[in-house]
Amino acid sequence: MKNIETEAPPEQPARAVFDTGFYILALSALAAGVLVVVLKGWDRALEIAQDEMMFMAVLAPKIAAGMFIAATLPLLLPRDKVAIWIGRESGMRGLLLAAFAGAAIPGGPAMTFPLAASFGLVGADVGAIMAFVSSWALLSLNRTLIWEFSFLPVDLVWWRVLLCLPFPILIGLAARAVFGGRDA
Repeated sequence: MKNIETEAPPEQPARAVFDTGFYILALSALAAGVLVVVLKGWDRALEIAQDEMMFMAVLAPKIAAGMFIAATLPLLLPRDKVAIWIGRESGMRGLLLAAFAGAAIPGGPAMTFPLAASFGLVGADVGAIMAFVSSWALLSLNRTLIWEFSFLPVDLVWWRVLLCLPFPILIGLAARAVFGGRDA
């Protein structure tokens, strides 16, 4: 029986919890809250706050599951294989594979973004990650089949899909051009 050794992902620099994005979000939420109080009063502001707390209670387990997957995936996927398929040297095949995966994956942002981040930890390049995320946003089969075909005219859905089809690849190529094909 062979002894299979797994290579641990390289250490990533720790990210600050309170970074610029957090401050922008916090200031936007505070400004919106002040605006609601001024325009609609304290009662409406408290009602909205209560509704949002309930929404966060529903969303928290989904975010936790996504984070668990993001944390464990780098331990399960062999870095050398991921690098071959969607890494820096994968070329157009890597972008197509990432775009296909992004369109095929079910679930919302609580699943998709941690998954994209974990792909970066195991050897995917920036272009493949951008193709994955933009394909999920533009071409999600789950959303298209369940929602769009249910509510929109079929020809409109087909035209939307056809018009969006090249963009994940173009976005991946642009990301590779801007970032030089570096790992995420």
